[in-house]
Amino acid sequence: RRSALSFAHALRTVNGYSLGDGGGAGDGFGDPASPHGQTGNGQNVSNILGCILRVDVDGASPYAVPADNPFVGKDGADEIYAYGFRNPYKFSFDRGGSNNLFVGDVGQDAWEEIDIVVKGGNYGWRVLEGHHAFDPDVAATLGIEVEKLQFPVDEYDHGVGISVIGGYVYRGANFPELWGSYVFGDFSTGFFAPAGRIFYLKETRPDIWERFEFRLAPSNAPLSRFVKSFGEDEAGNLYLLSTTALGPTGTSGDVRRLRKP
Repeated sequence: RRSALSFAHALRTVNGYSLGDGGGAGDGFGDPASPHGQTGNGQNVSNILGCILRVDVDGASPYAVPADNPFVGKDGADEIYAYGFRNPYKFSFDRGGSNNLFVGDVGQDAWEEIDIVVKGGNYGWRVLEGHHAFDPDVAATLGIEVEKLQFPVDEYDHGVGISVIGGYVYRGANFPELWGSYVFGDFSTGFFAPAGRIFYLKETRPDIWERFEFRLAPSNAPLSRFVKSFGEDEAGNLYLLSTTALGPTGTSGDVRRLRKP
């Protein structure tokens, strides 16, 4: 999966893009013939896979690189803003507060995570999956200090859901209790029955985020649909895109607006 975002900065258009690690289970872990190399793409800053990128689309053709990107003038691809992701889908800026950049990073076999992205941050894949060791030998090979990696603000195992879907911080007017909370979802608990879930993270103490789950009013029912994506309008209202079909087929897809019951 790939996602993109544009935002205005100093009268120029700076675009952000997210790229997965290039496919193949475990970023090439355990496969000596893998094109990902010995240590995978996620920790390889000489290519743009497993990264969030930042480019200036007005500065040149096809684009220029902002001079304050973290790898400009250093070893690494100049376009990289942050790295160490498995499958970042999707990311968004909070339009209020500290304008944090949130991303949902889809895990491999066990853990899904939500990250707040900082410039130059290393988010750990494939050394870690969430907070948990996946291939610690990569850290030893590359001299990575695990305690200095960027850790997720939330994670959950595959008993909760199998594929995180990043969303948005709520800044609308019709649900005051939700103001400043990060709304996101999970595709489903499995591939065969539509059983997606919708959550929000609330910062209950400084830098401490707690996860809560939405239920459908008035019956407190589960969603019973595959969660595909989220949207945001200019007023800060949020929308859920979901369907009962596993793939892009049929006519069951719809768009629902989040509102207070």
